[in-house]
Amino acid sequence: MALADLEGAERNEGGIETALGILKQRFGEQFQSGQALREQHAHTMTYIPAQLPDAVVFPQATEQVQEIVRICAEHHVPVIPFGTGTSLEGGVNAPAGGISVDLMQMNQILGVNSEDLDVVLQPGVTREDLNVYLRDKGLFFPIDPGANASLGGMASTRASGTNAVRYGTMRDNVINLTAVMPDGRIVKTGNRARKSSAGYDLTRLLVGSEGTLGIITEMTLKLYGIPENISSGVCQFPTVKDACNTTIMAMQAGLPLARIELLDALLVEMVNNYSGLAYDQQPTLFLEFHGTDDGVAEQTALFGEIASEFGGSQIQWVDTVEARNKLWKARHDAYYAMLAHRPGCQGIATDACVPISRLAECIAETVQDVEELNLIAPIVGHVGDGNFHVSPLVMMDDADEVSRAETMIERLNLRTIAMEGTCTGEHGIGQGKRRFLKLEHGTGADVMAAIKKSIDPHNIMNPGKVVSLGQAI
Repeated sequence: MALADLEGAERNEGGIETALGILKQRFGEQFQSGQALREQHAHTMTYIPAQLPDAVVFPQATEQVQEIVRICAEHHVPVIPFGTGTSLEGGVNAPAGGISVDLMQMNQILGVNSEDLDVVLQPGVTREDLNVYLRDKGLFFPIDPGANASLGGMASTRASGTNAVRYGTMRDNVINLTAVMPDGRIVKTGNRARKSSAGYDLTRLLVGSEGTLGIITEMTLKLYGIPENISSGVCQFPTVKDACNTTIMAMQAGLPLARIELLDALLVEMVNNYSGLAYDQQPTLFLEFHGTDDGVAEQTALFGEIASEFGGSQIQWVDTVEARNKLWKARHDAYYAMLAHRPGCQGIATDACVPISRLAECIAETVQDVEELNLIAPIVGHVGDGNFHVSPLVMMDDADEVSRAETMIERLNLRTIAMEGTCTGEHGIGQGKRRFLKLEHGTGADVMAAIKKSIDPHNIMNPGKVVSLGQAI
């Protein structure tokens, strides 16, 4: 049985037709309904089938988003926020049709407050564009999910990535935001103060809500000073277990690593071939240390001592900025390296996260599943915070192989929940993991559904995602 829950509300044909006419007249060329564009706006980097919106609107300001939402709310038409389309759990699909609201023309950096280490910007700004803008100011934004995602999308999915072990996730780095709610009201969730105990934490409610409670139209984010010393390196191990145990020991020792990424031997082979690297085909940790010259020297020496206890190699340092960028680009291109290894396959991106003390055990049991089910499924992970991905490479026209992959994914999710982990550390719930959300949170999922119903009684905001309501629009 397919794991993805593709059910949404029933289509409101009359309401959609009326709203399309009003929006087309109001927004002119900012309104598009061509087939190819609609297909692009149901793009999803997973095996979940695309479900197209009826049209796409490209707003350029909060007030235009407000107008779109009010029109759709009046006619009970779904509204699906869209950034760069790098969703991994079907989060931009339109199971009941409706309007895709593409926020990429809202891409202004509105102000950098260098003294306060924050930036105010619109949701269509991408993380790479922001860091290029900040470079001459000696500042940077650290959250790095790999894809050059929009910052609005990253907030909506509570993204994290390779730097999360040091700098946290989007949850930790959004100071406040402005959002258009399902009834068209504009809400600002806070000011620029770094902390507040004033009322409910609306910022955290909307961060990670995947567009089901409102559309983010402006944000204030934390910034950081560029470290004096950034050192990257590679350490290789006899087994995945050895690499995991080194990670666990390093974190328990309080080492403030900026990045610590695991690649199993199969993925090292794939990355070597795709990105032109030449590392031994062994389980490998890609490392990065941030700090002062003396601080980085102390961190690396201690890490080397820990790694040697588990058979780790000496750290192979990446000495230049160009080489460091090549190393991390290779890590970020791992998904494409997987696809190139087995032409014609579809990579199913999983997302498991457990308490770090259970990491080695969880990965070992998952590897057993992969071998038992005769799958090709390399492993990569942000292991410093217990997060890893095992990605079955599946020929989608082979029903038996698809079934075996789904069996592995189900076992993985049940295992992580049983180990007091989560079915998703960073990819979100979307359509792909709604059943596991209920298993993980129990009655807490019912509370989430009650919040959704209260804020969005007609279920127009990205319906069919995260929580199950069983409610028609």
